[in-house]
Amino acid sequence: MTDQTYDVIVLGAGPVGENVADRVVKGGLTAAIVERELVGGECSYWACMPTKALLRSSAALRAARALPGAREAVTGDLDVAAVLARRDAFASNWKDDGQVAWLDSAGITLHRGHGRISGRLTVEVTRDDGATTVLAARHAVVVATGSSALLPDIPGLREAAPWTSRDAAAAGTVPARLAVIGGGVVATEMATAYASLGAQVTVLVRDGVLPQVEAFAGELVTTSLREAGVTVRTGVEVRSVERDGDGTVHLELDDGDRVEVDEVLVAIGRTPNTGDIGLETVGLKPGSWLTVDDTMRVVDGDGGLYAAGDVNRRALLTHQGKYQARAVGDVIVARAHGAAVDDGRWGRHVATADERAVPQVVFTDPEIAAVGLTAAAAEAAGLRIRVVDHDLAAVAGSALHADGYRGRARMVVDEDRRVIVGFTVAGPDVADLLHAATIAIVGEVPLDRLWHAVPAYPTVSEVWLRLLEAYGR
Repeated sequence: MTDQTYDVIVLGAGPVGENVADRVVKGGLTAAIVERELVGGECSYWACMPTKALLRSSAALRAARALPGAREAVTGDLDVAAVLARRDAFASNWKDDGQVAWLDSAGITLHRGHGRISGRLTVEVTRDDGATTVLAARHAVVVATGSSALLPDIPGLREAAPWTSRDAAAAGTVPARLAVIGGGVVATEMATAYASLGAQVTVLVRDGVLPQVEAFAGELVTTSLREAGVTVRTGVEVRSVERDGDGTVHLELDDGDRVEVDEVLVAIGRTPNTGDIGLETVGLKPGSWLTVDDTMRVVDGDGGLYAAGDVNRRALLTHQGKYQARAVGDVIVARAHGAAVDDGRWGRHVATADERAVPQVVFTDPEIAAVGLTAAAAEAAGLRIRVVDHDLAAVAGSALHADGYRGRARMVVDEDRRVIVGFTVAGPDVADLLHAATIAIVGEVPLDRLWHAVPAYPTVSEVWLRLLEAYGR
């Protein structure tokens, strides 16, 4: 057992933990980061990067087939082996040498092993060989351990060895038949990916497809999935699961029907990775989400404990976690140096955007890009709103982009302030429209000023002008 002391200790070396440690070191403090798996975390190896690599090839093929001239040049279907190989490359073949080298170049000390809080500002690291090291922090311990797939208590499910998001992202072969339990982002993206790779996909949804986005977006994705040959069953629940001796998975539904597949993916939500990190030693409940204030300091913690990323449940998205990481790293530095803390709304040391300006892209067919509040969420927040919709296919840039373009855009306006509080667009290749909406919402740009932000013609961005015209001056 060796005692080592740093200014800050970070549990978890995913994108969030890496960014916290980087900001701390750039602020003149020392930092150690503890990781029991691969440096780079979920996003690098089992989520953002490999899943988008799986989806990109089929999206490019669909785009080519939607254009006369390009369509005629397409002579075959996807090369599945090439798609999987490209996916593997984007996951660095599940090796973290490059990420480890970056930590070293950034001046961040890596401790491999399982980290557990053992007292105030103290972390015990246990390596695979059983050896332990005790780390002490002068100023803060930051929990950035992320989340894992939630498995419901369905009889027989665990015994059937279901896929989670990790398995779907890293699978070496494509099953002939795949059932997906759930209708959220992971469920719809993986249904899109595996259908394009040749699997016969069945999606089993209790509460509807993509229920957290505007309803029209979920409806467009549902239609597209069905057109791609995916069976989408809504309003159903799985009662039991059994994998037989031949490997076939049998799912019994609450309406009495049965579904037989080769693999079943469970994608119904996430659970925090806090079950065995020593929370009980500082008076907190193991396995719980960590409640934080706007500077990411744990409420009811010991004052030196922070939580960033998925574990605080504010916004379970990599880019929001990295945004939180920048704020928490900087505020730890400020407090360590006795500097002023800028914790007012939109201040440097807070994550205000988590409240009402969270951007997200769902890489389905069609893509969905959304930021801020849905119309329902804005009404629930007590805002007096006006909803403005426009057919994206009626925009000149969309017609040029692809024949038969289908899509829709919506802006949600706070009528009392005449600013946009929500924006959703669904259609082919709309992801890059999102940042303009994010800036408009975060900057609280008045609609009268947005009239002077002239979109270039002929681009899909012209939808902004059409939405403003529909709203009126």
